[in-house]
Amino acid sequence: MSTARVAVAGAIVAALALTACGPENDDTAAPPPAGATTAATAAPSAPATAAATTPAAAPATAPAQPTAPTLAGKRQVVDARTAGGLAKTTGRDAVSDVAVDPGEMRENMHMVLADFDRPGQTSGRRILLIAVDNVPEDPAKRREHLWRGMIDYALQNGSTGEPTTASPFAAGPLGGSLECLMLPQAPTTDVVCGWSDSSTAGVALFPKTTPAEAAALFAKMRGDIEK
Repeated sequence: MSTARVAVAGAIVAALALTACGPENDDTAAPPPAGATTAATAAPSAPATAAATTPAAAPATAPAQPTAPTLAGKRQVVDARTAGGLAKTTGRDAVSDVAVDPGEMRENMHMVLADFDRPGQTSGRRILLIAVDNVPEDPAKRREHLWRGMIDYALQNGSTGEPTTASPFAAGPLGGSLECLMLPQAPTTDVVCGWSDSSTAGVALFPKTTPAEAAALFAKMRGDIEK
């Protein structure tokens, strides 16, 4: 073969080699060295293993969380058969409907709604009491809500006159605050008393009495209703 033909053949081979290395043929490129392949595939596996094992260990050591509020250290109201020496009214004469709106009632709250008879009483208006515990807001505000409801009830059931300003009285051994107000009328007076402490609130309507007498009796009744 002549020297010229050898040169032309070499040029054609070189052109074919450059064409084979173009971008459109990258998928035919030779694989990387073995060491590079190992490093690329091993790196992603480490985080995946850590993510899979870390959450599994957490529940074993995490403390249990309460699912509802507790009443630890707080008093509750109970449905007592007697309160302050007075018997709870039973039978068909007992209060059956929620005569006074107790306000928002949440889980773990209790409500007591009951009539009480004075000694020897068989008819007429009875002492009506409503109380709640585990109050979520300021119990004094809940007492005000109960007061308004009790006044509305009283004015619809025999009481007359405009409510006076509430006056403080001795709260008794349970502490907190005890106040009473009057619904003046002649010749007798109806009295509404209310208590509140750190977690409970209650009010009661006392027909035909005085604030001092109602407050003293209410403090005794509270001792049996609030535990």
